[in-house]
Amino acid sequence: MAAYISKDEKLIPIDDPTGRWSELTLLPEWEEDIYDVYTVKKYGKWIMLKALKKQYHDDPHYNAIIEKEFDTRYNLAHPNIVMVNDFEEIPTIGRAIVTDDVYGYSLRRLIDEKRLTPKIIQRLTTQLPDVMEYMQENHVMHHPITPDNIIFTEYNENLKLTNVGYDHRDRLEPQDTKQDILNYGKLMNEVLDNLPEQLPKLRKVARKAEDPEGRIDTVHDLKMALIERSNTSTIIMLLGFIIIMLGVLIAITIR
Repeated sequence: MAAYISKDEKLIPIDDPTGRWSELTLLPEWEEDIYDVYTVKKYGKWIMLKALKKQYHDDPHYNAIIEKEFDTRYNLAHPNIVMVNDFEEIPTIGRAIVTDDVYGYSLRRLIDEKRLTPKIIQRLTTQLPDVMEYMQENHVMHHPITPDNIIFTEYNENLKLTNVGYDHRDRLEPQDTKQDILNYGKLMNEVLDNLPEQLPKLRKVARKAEDPEGRIDTVHDLKMALIERSNTSTIIMLLGFIIIMLGVLIAITIR
């Protein structure tokens, strides 16, 4: 089954006499500044492709950019990253980064369609910080993390980051790592704005993360703040349960 469901997707005729490639489908929902994104069957198996837009095909500058992105992403391995498998010439669209096929929906779409779930919130507070930490540990430069480049798989709502990285550095500067925190706070505040219920503990963390003067400067700080928020919620729930049980015991004793 193809990766994404979108009313805007478009089947593209593919000139491949070998029969190796079929059902090439453009996914406008996933396009980037210089890239188009497709799903296609290779020997009958769905995969995804990321290729330069037509106007950039013959430009050495943009060809160097896609090659650098492939080199950066090829050796990354994390369960919350859409994995890169190859870089090859594809009939009709030219050279493309080949990735795993992931069937699901963007966080942007889930927000717009008011389909956020408790599991998605849980993934955003655990899996997203984990993958941010992984990229920082591997000194990967990447575009801002936004609801547009996060996918949640359809069946188990696991988080997958699509726009992972475009360059690798010997080290990241503090402003690079801090920017990740600011973007996380912005993303979480948007998510919380679109929830019917109030989550004050998580909102407090999100606001601190988005504040340039906030006390959350690293992913470690962020994870500790989220753990503290989670532990506080757990303690409150446990205290509530204990109070209820004490009430039941007292009622039994009085009888």
